Amino acid sequence: MTWLNSYFQLDKLNTTIKREILAGITTFISMSYILFVNPNVLGAAKMDTGAVFTATALASALGCLLMGFLARYPIATAPALGINAFFSYSVVIGMGVDWQTALAGVFVASLIFLLITIFKLREMIINAIPSDLKYAISSGIGLFIAFLGLHQGGLVVANKSTVVGLGSFTTPTTWLTIFGLLVTTILMIRKVPGAIFIGMFLTAGLGLVTGLIKMPARLISGAPSLAPTFGVAVKHVGEINTPQMWVVVLTFLLVTFFDTAGTLVGLAQQAGFMRNNQMPRVGKALMSDSTAMLAGSIFGTSPVGAYVESSAGIAVGGRSGLTAVVTGICFLVGMLFSPLLTVVTDQVTAPALIIVGVLMAQSLKYVDWGHLEVAVPSFLIVLGMPLTYSISDGMALGLIMYPICMIAAKRGREVHPIMYALFFIFIIFMWILTVG
Repeated sequence: MTWLNSYFQLDKLNTTIKREILAGITTFISMSYILFVNPNVLGAAKMDTGAVFTATALASALGCLLMGFLARYPIATAPALGINAFFSYSVVIGMGVDWQTALAGVFVASLIFLLITIFKLREMIINAIPSDLKYAISSGIGLFIAFLGLHQGGLVVANKSTVVGLGSFTTPTTWLTIFGLLVTTILMIRKVPGAIFIGMFLTAGLGLVTGLIKMPARLISGAPSLAPTFGVAVKHVGEINTPQMWVVVLTFLLVTFFDTAGTLVGLAQQAGFMRNNQMPRVGKALMSDSTAMLAGSIFGTSPVGAYVESSAGIAVGGRSGLTAVVTGICFLVGMLFSPLLTVVTDQVTAPALIIVGVLMAQSLKYVDWGHLEVAVPSFLIVLGMPLTYSISDGMALGLIMYPICMIAAKRGREVHPIMYALFFIFIIFMWILTVG
């Protein structure tokens, strides 16, 4: 084990192999829900859930192993919640794009992500979009996926008179969502490691006991075949040939890029890695993430990103890349439990979506609400995403309004040229959506 100590610099980081293994397992338990939530979300786009399950496990494992060995950070990766909802509900269902073409969009976005990482253009792009709008985008996605959870769980339903309304409490499965939300919230407040996973486990257990969920034929089996999704993205790259699809690619790129960058910086601060407001080896971390995103698109899943649940492993002492490596190995082992997909219904995953939405919405506190030129576009992004049922539409509303508001406030010179370019891009995007 001497080479482990030497390579991961365990002594220098004041940690041990035992502590790193515990941290890696803790991180996996905290984020393992994605193995079941991601197939559920992408299944709405009519993707094969078994193939998505395997793709999710492989892409997550690869990202974790790269992050551990290359960047040597205790940060885990997996297909990101929010952007997978954009994939299914905005692009496939909302725009009527085939999932094969949408997956090709992820592939192209990941190639661009890889290139801007290699050529070190990330700082320029990060600096172009104001921090307030970044926080608004993150929060808006949180509200959007929370709304999805409320709807899928039966707590919010369509209503002809009021557009949306409260669901019926006479529906037995709705009570599964309520139970899961209460249990998960209590566990989160009590800071129990793996609270979301435990909440899903208990909710599924209640469903099985009450007969609301059918018992699976078995618990363990070989990993489902990747055949329905593997390589599909590459075969359909030629379909990325319209302004609408390029806006989709841009959205995949921007949301994944800024979400990952923000998460990496936040986790690095928690672990004490930041030096002079800079994150060491950030290029290698982004390279690990973008490579996993590229591989994930080929396997057959939505964009991969750094997971804030890595904070659970850091909290129990994880400080080196060995933590991420252990998490990656756990994802590979997790592929044996695909039969549980039939147990993880919409009502089981709904509380997880709602809770993650709450966590993402915390970024609202960083928005400068005291200046209308910032508050108005930020508000349109945050509110626009759930109300239009589209992440891209919400972003469009805010990014179109931002330069206008800044010019009105006589602050037009503060707007980066890239933001003016995005203004015209999203004008074209909205025209395509509404006119043809």
